[in-house]
Amino acid sequence: MGDVSNDNSTDPMSAGTPQAPGQVLSVPVSGIPAGERLLTVPDVADLLGVIVTRIMDDLNQHRLIAVQIDGVRHIPARFFTDQREINKFVPGVISLLADGGWEDAEILDYLFTADESLPGRPIDALHGHLAREVMRRAQAMAIS
Repeated sequence: MGDVSNDNSTDPMSAGTPQAPGQVLSVPVSGIPAGERLLTVPDVADLLGVIVTRIMDDLNQHRLIAVQIDGVRHIPARFFTDQREINKFVPGVISLLADGGWEDAEILDYLFTADESLPGRPIDALHGHLAREVMRRAQAMAIS
């Protein structure tokens, strides 16, 4: 599948991403481009200060989505804020698109692909003043 490498350094591409033990994706996987920081389920539990079963519940309830690499689930670090919380817009976008029939890989591809009309990637816009625009677009795409 994909390769990940351990990297705990500060990365200018990950501004707004919590710096926790994580891995940087070295090749694209399921809609996530190379260079993205990924966290395992235990890493996310540590980041949020909760038990692992809480993160599994978030995955099962589709509040978060993960990719599987070598049998291990990885969650994009961009789903979280610097305050070590789930970005409040991420579960909503996932839910809107999933309810519209989108597969997880398609949702990740949408979130991590640059959109000149935003400008930038929707996942980055969810951390700024364009978050509501991304939500509006996700809602429109889900019903079309």
